[in-house]
Amino acid sequence: MRDLLFRGGRVFLAADAFAEAVLVRDGRIAAVGAESDVVRLAAPGHEVVDLDGRLLTPGFTDAHIHPVQAGLERARCDLSEVYGLPEYMERIVAYADSHPGHEWIDGGGWDMSAFPGGLPHRSHLDVVTRPVYLIQRDHHAAWVNSRALELAGITRDTPDPADGRIERDADGTPSGVLHEGAMDLVGLLTPRPSAADLHEALLAAQDHLFSLGITGWQDAIVGSYAGYDDQLSTYVSAAASGALRARVVGALWWDRTRGAEQIPELLERRESATGLERFRATSVKIMQDGIAENFTAAVIEPYCRCGGTGLSYVDPTLLKEYVAELDRHGFQVHFHAIGERAVREALDSFEGTDPANRHHIAHLQIVEPSDVPRFAELGVTANLQPLWATHHAQMDELTLPFLGEERSSWQYPFADLLRSGTRFCAGSDWPVSVADPFQGMHVAVNRTEPGGSLHADYPTAQTPFLPGQRLDLATALTAYTAGSARINHDDDAGTVVPGNRADLVVLDRDPFTEPQADIWRTKVAMTFVGGEQVYRR
Repeated sequence: MRDLLFRGGRVFLAADAFAEAVLVRDGRIAAVGAESDVVRLAAPGHEVVDLDGRLLTPGFTDAHIHPVQAGLERARCDLSEVYGLPEYMERIVAYADSHPGHEWIDGGGWDMSAFPGGLPHRSHLDVVTRPVYLIQRDHHAAWVNSRALELAGITRDTPDPADGRIERDADGTPSGVLHEGAMDLVGLLTPRPSAADLHEALLAAQDHLFSLGITGWQDAIVGSYAGYDDQLSTYVSAAASGALRARVVGALWWDRTRGAEQIPELLERRESATGLERFRATSVKIMQDGIAENFTAAVIEPYCRCGGTGLSYVDPTLLKEYVAELDRHGFQVHFHAIGERAVREALDSFEGTDPANRHHIAHLQIVEPSDVPRFAELGVTANLQPLWATHHAQMDELTLPFLGEERSSWQYPFADLLRSGTRFCAGSDWPVSVADPFQGMHVAVNRTEPGGSLHADYPTAQTPFLPGQRLDLATALTAYTAGSARINHDDDAGTVVPGNRADLVVLDRDPFTEPQADIWRTKVAMTFVGGEQVYRR
């Protein structure tokens, strides 16, 4: 492999440090610094990448993402790129017509905010005579038709599962929306993807992520849950064959219907992935609550208007025991926590754990102010999904009215966490949100909806949401690079320093020299993994 010299622009090293040139040799960074110094170190016959005034950054690591599921959904009835009932129905009917041999019509990507009260109805889907099962964009609900309910045997007499809710009409008849654990009542009846389907979905997702500069990620559900199929063998086989070129950590799914007896199985699953260069299964994902929009996020005081305090999926007392044992076995624990009670329960469970395991809490929609300093005190990383911290229909219509004024002001407290010394990593939760890191960075910096998004024309989309919680671009970019690489224990990635792996991204511009309002316009021109080009625009 010839030496590779990047010159003619700027290099983002980490934090707010920059250089002029980078030399790559044998897949690693050999030199960084002033162009005049680095050029002299290049071997004869080296290859030059002219940055032409653009920015070179470390490769991005997405710290919370679901690529295999995204790949599957993109190959099915995909509603993620349209918005509104007429547009959804047009795509659903077209998909059904073009797939006459499919026993089920399945897919997802619909948005709660497209419907009054966030709730579609089975009657909309009854124009399709085959069973329909469509997962909501946030993956916390499913929209089904009457035929699907019939096949599942769900009637007005069917009780809600302990970890979910069947939405009902006034007379008790199931309306066609299944929340959280209730999704499995129908979801488990749908045709399961083959091993080949899962492999193709992973590789399609990998190509898409490379086009966005994402060279590594943490898959936030590796296991079977609410429409997710266990991808462990998919990752293991792809890594063993060399088809997996990105660097991936799998977060093994914690089955909330079970207890500590599943830990030996998790150890076996971790062991099955040892010795692979590109994949490790060293994290465990615990989903502690749901989401605010359907009132399953765990809150301390009842929701306004509707009452209730949401769901804690794992008993908080037992949670401490489980996390302590996982920590003793060297697992990293990766929490989903949306409501302030779930965030507190997760932080409580980390008391006394080893910070070297680099535990983290994702989403962090609502954090009670007294809990903010506990992240730094406990050595817990805040795993940010910045794209959600804007005024959009789901926030203004389905969230703020039910949280109340004070609790609404506790949402996505990025700046408060930063001031308290909290470490950051960042991710997209794709396919819940778009995977583009610059869309997320735009929101982290501006707290407004990026141009071109589905909600960009919403009346308050360009009104900053809690602007006092903004981050600067260098901090946001560091979260997506050094911060997320650290959470994956990739200590030789995420920063551009000699000796590190040459996972690098050439942008189409230098966003630091352009207006903050245009961050979302930044695109990736080239992506390199270990010095090898894996994408060119």
